[in-house]
Amino acid sequence: MKYSEIIFSCKGGEGWHQDVLIHDLGGMGFDTFEPRSNGFAAYIASDQLDLQALESLLIQQPVDFEVTYQVHEILPQNWNEVWESNFEPIVVADQCYVRASFHPPKPEYPYEIIIDPKMAFGTGHHQTTSLIMCYLLTDAFEGKVVLDMGCGTGILAILASKLGASQVWAIDNDPVCIASVEENKMRNDVAHVVTKCGSVDLVVNQRFDVILANINRNILLDQLREYARSLEAGGVLYMSGFYAGSDLEALTNAGIPHGLVYENHKELDGWVAARFIKKR
Repeated sequence: MKYSEIIFSCKGGEGWHQDVLIHDLGGMGFDTFEPRSNGFAAYIASDQLDLQALESLLIQQPVDFEVTYQVHEILPQNWNEVWESNFEPIVVADQCYVRASFHPPKPEYPYEIIIDPKMAFGTGHHQTTSLIMCYLLTDAFEGKVVLDMGCGTGILAILASKLGASQVWAIDNDPVCIASVEENKMRNDVAHVVTKCGSVDLVVNQRFDVILANINRNILLDQLREYARSLEAGGVLYMSGFYAGSDLEALTNAGIPHGLVYENHKELDGWVAARFIKKR
């Protein structure tokens, strides 16, 4: 299969504008994204690239968010070899060793997660994922019912399960991600993780003790009410995928009418993960 590489150069706007653009590109068929110094690269099967639709999307961007792009055709290659060559193991909070299946194990760490990401997001390398993992490693999950919303590879759902959660739902609207979770949960012997392809409407009438949502600011704001409705009183909501400052302030204020009270947050390179408690 031939792939096209689109180099997007971004100027101006807020930090979350680029995240929203990436999300919209995902809906157009782009399946891999790589950060660049002044934007990002995106990859799509050449026969799915619709330049007219891409132009229409870019026209809709805010006036102060300038986006230009260049298209490059790339030769067919073994994509598994590409990500394998760039995927190094990491250790989170000196407790959790995250590796791919081709890396040797390190039993000296209390927790080990084996992740083969392929085209799905979530290896622990991104600041947002590692921040939430740091939170989870300090929380009590024994017997808890957990939702991982926008689960990507399922790394957070897998960690929650390894920490003792009795039931874990992993939801994503991308079938590629769901297929990745199915593979990864077997690699990690957490077969009881329940995978569902879809969006927040799947959790209507469901109840959770903990909700994990590592997405982006706009989607979090849009789905916040449903998180609150599905969270038990005293339950915990961990959110990430946004920046310090106005993003955190907007989510904090939006949570108040739904009984979601900001408790604290962690920050790394401008990215934020925050802990909220359901008070009623």
